Amino acid sequence: MFSKIIVGTSLSETSGKILCCLKDLRQAGASDVILAHAMNIRDVGSLYSQLRTLAEPMLEEQKKVLEDMGFSVEIEVLLGFPAIEINRLAREKQASLIAVHMTSESLFDDTFVGGVAYEVIQHAELPVLVMKAKTAHGQCELVCEEVLTHVIHPTDFSDNAERAFAYVEKLVESGCKKVTLLHVQEQERIDQYLKDRLAEFNAIDQARMERLKERLLAKGAEEVFIEIPYGSPTRELLRVVAENAYSMIVMGSQGRGFISEVFLGSVSHNIIRKAPVPVLLIPAAR
Repeated sequence: MFSKIIVGTSLSETSGKILCCLKDLRQAGASDVILAHAMNIRDVGSLYSQLRTLAEPMLEEQKKVLEDMGFSVEIEVLLGFPAIEINRLAREKQASLIAVHMTSESLFDDTFVGGVAYEVIQHAELPVLVMKAKTAHGQCELVCEEVLTHVIHPTDFSDNAERAFAYVEKLVESGCKKVTLLHVQEQERIDQYLKDRLAEFNAIDQARMERLKERLLAKGAEEVFIEIPYGSPTRELLRVVAENAYSMIVMGSQGRGFISEVFLGSVSHNIIRKAPVPVLLIPAAR
């Protein structure tokens, strides 16, 4: 499923530690990693050669970490606009996944300050894994060492959500045994137009979710849970994730209703930043 991964990396301590988030993807067929360190041409200018030399020892350390996990690793130091260069490299190398990282307390750190990681996500034609870590008292606390433990999949039943669900099925085939399916009944829309039909919608959507559940059980899942809360989609997703021990969110990056609210301008920053676990974003087919 994810045979070759482009990993956008900086030279921070967090960037080195967070690589362990990729360990479980070996079960999903990942074998090759391209460690990509992008330097912004506007900031670097004529210092590129010197800065590349300074960066090489830490990149070699990160390479060793990944090799110890069983990956075949190569290093690419890119010069240009980072988001553009990372996506270009992914196309040229025929990668199947892009991985970027952030902490739970700040939007994007280090190389990704200014929204570069978000730009990678916005323009990516490939799935993007947003690896997560927490920082407290100057220490980095990892939150994604076992990403296949319990996946949660939010869906609005759109085409892109169905595409994302196909990845959930593949993760189950790769060893994920526990999945939660989530669909939020949008309170604002229902209260305004359809409040007297909430029970009807719940019954329809429960049946839809049961069909998805059966597909996952047939793929080898051992436990599949269904959640259909009522409220703000973004708020409910964050609440459910905060209250349970999920290991990763897997969702489409576009959609209608639920997903389009989550990925509307600054809201998408909030969901990716505030989610306490890694987020695997699946783009719409192009």
